[in-house]
Amino acid sequence: AGRRQDALDETVKLGASYQVPALAVSTDLADPKAVSALFAKTKERFGRLDVLFNNAGFNKPMHLMEVTEDNWNAIMNVNGLGVLICTQEAGKYMIAQKSGKIINTASIAGRQGYPAFAPYCASKFAVNALTQATARGLAEHNITCNSFAPGVVDTPLWIDLDKDLMEMGMSERPGQATEEFSAGILRGRAATPEDLQGMALFLASKDSDYMTGQTIMIDGGMVLI
Repeated sequence: AGRRQDALDETVKLGASYQVPALAVSTDLADPKAVSALFAKTKERFGRLDVLFNNAGFNKPMHLMEVTEDNWNAIMNVNGLGVLICTQEAGKYMIAQKSGKIINTASIAGRQGYPAFAPYCASKFAVNALTQATARGLAEHNITCNSFAPGVVDTPLWIDLDKDLMEMGMSERPGQATEEFSAGILRGRAATPEDLQGMALFLASKDSDYMTGQTIMIDGGMVLI
């Protein structure tokens, strides 16, 4: 599920190449009606819902003293409210079947604040809180909720952030912002999506059945807590 149907269709093709059936639904994840329709289609297609992966999110950096209400609301609606709405809708099906796993994508920005990313940081702190609240609220129904917190990841989000930070005057050349943020990574490089997939699969598997309410740092050693 996501906004761009072309990207969703590519994911379906990728799944088919591994003989994994998939359903692609263009969805505004901050719209309760759209999310309700998404999960109804999922249940109709697959018969049950075992795992929810709240991975949608975005950032639009602004200087702390220049953050606008529109900037704040746009980021919080997707990164915070979207997680809550999807959890509520998925929870209805999981409660009925008395099982389920909910996985949220947090961030190092949910552990410490950055002045150019204030709304994003607030949204990821919110993800940590929602993870704990969901774990406590749904435990009696045999539903777990955990999150993992990446740092700098080599994805289009960071490519866009790098451009935005240049436009803000916080860096002078392409790649500089990413390099500077990555300088403190103990593993010596930014993450790739492949570095994160093992944790996501672990949290979706039976191996994590006794874990709930946790936010796992998987940032190459950027933030030590």
